[in-house]
Amino acid sequence: MNNRFHNKVALVTGAAQGIGRRVCERLLGEGAQVIAVDRSELVFELQGEGVLALTADLEQYTDCVRVMAAAVNTFGRLDVLVNNVGGTIWAKPFEHYRAEEIEAEVRRSLFPTLWCCHAALPYMLEQGSGAIVNVSSIATRSVNRVPYGAAKGGVNALTACLAFENAQRGIRVNATAPGGTEAPPRRIARNENEQSPEEQVWYRQIVDQTLDSSLMKRYASLDEQVGAILFLASDEASYITGVTLPVGGGDLG
Repeated sequence: MNNRFHNKVALVTGAAQGIGRRVCERLLGEGAQVIAVDRSELVFELQGEGVLALTADLEQYTDCVRVMAAAVNTFGRLDVLVNNVGGTIWAKPFEHYRAEEIEAEVRRSLFPTLWCCHAALPYMLEQGSGAIVNVSSIATRSVNRVPYGAAKGGVNALTACLAFENAQRGIRVNATAPGGTEAPPRRIARNENEQSPEEQVWYRQIVDQTLDSSLMKRYASLDEQVGAILFLASDEASYITGVTLPVGGGDLG
């Protein structure tokens, strides 16, 4: 087994399912000590040797500060931060969004990354090293997801600006931009309401556009997405910072 993360401490957000859960599993397999964070108690399924599982609402800055402190208090340092919280809550043409829905999309898909970077940075600056990988999205150019796309565009800008500020202080900041990804059925719903027939049509338009935009005409596997995240988090990417890497089968977003 590759030991790229031996003696590294890594915190992963959105760890209860999908990409985040697989990132945790792969990090553990490659020697890391992992702090797995999610708002769902399903994250406790990852509890075990070398794992600290925490529940937190990372849309709240105070919770972000709390989990970073818990990571350092438990393992003594913080080497890797993978900001994976986010995801489309609704899928519909922009004119159908209500104001509160637009705000909710931005809170879900921008602020957890913004807050976690801010809360983690003092620890990484003190130790003089660290790698941050933000999970953005190809959806910055897509249909029926304008607020989500805007939030992920903010993640891309955050990634570039934070990398500029910290490149000479030992901290690398990169992002991946996943395209469509095959994953097990969601165990935590994006919202509480079932899709109406009209909303099902709008969501199908997203799927069709995603496949059409990919040169490979297919969705990625979880491991295809996670491989890119772990590469950017590892010392193998030691001369890469400020980059948003599209992982969309040729769709550059």
